[in-house]
Amino acid sequence: MKNYVQEGNTITVVAPAAITSGQLVVVGAINGVAAFDAASGADVEVTVEGVFELPKVITDVVAQGDKVYWDSGQAKLTKTAGTGSKPMVGVATAAAGNGVTTVNCRLMPTGQIGPA
Repeated sequence: MKNYVQEGNTITVVAPAAITSGQLVVVGAINGVAAFDAASGADVEVTVEGVFELPKVITDVVAQGDKVYWDSGQAKLTKTAGTGSKPMVGVATAAAGNGVTTVNCRLMPTGQIGPA
């Protein structure tokens, strides 16, 4: 196929801020986990498929299978759906209770903004 670009499991985006390897990166409706550190404005490879341990709002009680969203104000995942630019990142693959700072998240396809 002459129009094939790439497999798409990892894509290159422009870092919206300084990025650390393993950090969730949200660029519009694209969400992925950074493969390496990058300065703000630099290209960074992000993996857009798989299960990753990511920071969550400490007071959220997340059940296995709950949808999780990016809370840009706290720079953490939350199970509280929002509107506008609060993208759905994926689903929890394991429970994470109150007081727990991370959740295992299966990244979902990009392009979902707000409640999904």
